[in-house]
Amino acid sequence: MTKRPTIADLADAAGVSISTVNRILGGAGKVRSTTIEQVQDAAAEIGFYGIGAIAARKQAALPRYRFGFLLQQSTRDLYRLFGEKIREAAGRRRSEKVDALVDFVDLLDPANIAARLAALGRECDAVALIAADHPLISQAIESLKRQGKPVVAYITDQSAPGRAGFVGTDNWKLGRTAAWFIEQTTYGPGRVAVFIGNHRYQCQDIADASFRSYIREHAPRLMVDDSRPTHEEPQVAYDIVKELLAKQDDLCGIYIAGGGISGVLRALREAPAAKRRAVRIVCRDIGPETRNGLNEGLITAALCHPLELTSAELIATMIAALEPKDSPAIIQRIVPFEIITPESV
Repeated sequence: MTKRPTIADLADAAGVSISTVNRILGGAGKVRSTTIEQVQDAAAEIGFYGIGAIAARKQAALPRYRFGFLLQQSTRDLYRLFGEKIREAAGRRRSEKVDALVDFVDLLDPANIAARLAALGRECDAVALIAADHPLISQAIESLKRQGKPVVAYITDQSAPGRAGFVGTDNWKLGRTAAWFIEQTTYGPGRVAVFIGNHRYQCQDIADASFRSYIREHAPRLMVDDSRPTHEEPQVAYDIVKELLAKQDDLCGIYIAGGGISGVLRALREAPAAKRRAVRIVCRDIGPETRNGLNEGLITAALCHPLELTSAELIATMIAALEPKDSPAIIQRIVPFEIITPESV
């Protein structure tokens, strides 16, 4: 008959003291989660009878965090998808318990965003946000920093020196890649329109500048119009595209650095087939409406954040921002963007 492993056997297999094993099994006293995991692995290996109690203690010993995520426009499928992926990434953490509080702000006034950010900070250990760069928002970030509540910029960076980090793509490369697609898929002279949400989104401003840089360098045959702000509103984008198609016979490309893709697609669907086929569309990120546009062949390419990876990096950055460190350096985590075309959607 095989002898049942004892506490002493488990301590020996795990390389810890018997008293450490007793503290784990009895739920008394502090034991590091890494030590509990070490003992749990040894228990599984030798067939120790109390592995369920060890697993429960491991869960109870995990660090617990409440993180807030301030996203934009609850009416947009894309931001709701961001929120879903953030919650999933929080649930996948194995070394911590992360409670993800996802909040949406529909009124994009800077004062409102700053107030919502401060309110979220009062409830959470750390906060991430997507927002245009504005002094009022910078003040809210600095205030939360003084309270020991780090703020991480997500998708688009902030200029506030007190921000703890940034998680997003390389927007310089993204803008030049968008320009490459339009340059490669158009012929002869033509005009290109650029849509941004507004001029305070750093990610859009950088991508806009690099888009123009590439066109100047490689496609001087193309004329790039001044950037048109859509204020992230599809109706505004729709009205602009309708006017462009009516007044410009040489429109050959539209780069959408910000929101408004559903309005752009609606205007194109209403346009005569010849005009619709003449325009190449490159946009950012993919939600249901963008996926439809790709399937219809209206969109040439979507340059997207890989949402699972970006969400995982965001939560890891927020945890890192809470750890004591000697350096005040801002944590930068750049995630490679995905390129989706009608043939790969």
